Amino acid sequence: MNRLDNTLAAIDLANQQDPNREWVNGQMVAKEWIYAQRMTARLHVFCDSPSEVLQIAARAQHICRWKIPRDSYPMDRSGYKKWRMDLALFHGETTGKIMAEQGYDAETIERVKDLLLKRGLKRDEEVQAFEDVICLVFLEFYLDDFAAKHDEPKLIDIIQKTWNKMSEKGHTAALKLPLSDPMLQLVTKALT
Repeated sequence: MNRLDNTLAAIDLANQQDPNREWVNGQMVAKEWIYAQRMTARLHVFCDSPSEVLQIAARAQHICRWKIPRDSYPMDRSGYKKWRMDLALFHGETTGKIMAEQGYDAETIERVKDLLLKRGLKRDEEVQAFEDVICLVFLEFYLDDFAAKHDEPKLIDIIQKTWNKMSEKGHTAALKLPLSDPMLQLVTKALT
């Protein structure tokens, strides 16, 4: 295996420790492990030849996320924002250590951290592709569960915010996702 494969395997190993599980194709799997697999699969559909740093960032987007639970922060908007920022920094540091062990230089590690922190969104093509993939994975795999916990006005707001973060290429890809009928109706309503 090469350095990239070893790095992705180490991220997978870390994510397989997630105590939170979900059913996928008839078996229980670690929640953040399957999320990382979905991110990687969607990245390779969305980008013709993603760079190594983009592949690493996609796989590490939620690395060990369960170690910083949402309920350890105030359950308000500022608490949510602080939690998300702390998570991004944590994901960057955790991924950086794995990359350093595999011989990546400091500049490449910092680039992955920039992606994980979404520095340059709307200005940096790779950061935008990363955000598009995150949004596509959310819409395809997590919107149904999210919808079960929130009322329609909240869902429409979230879908509109998600849409605003995406590029035109992301919008085109989103409209081709295999969404359930209720989610397709919801997305259509949010976009009109």
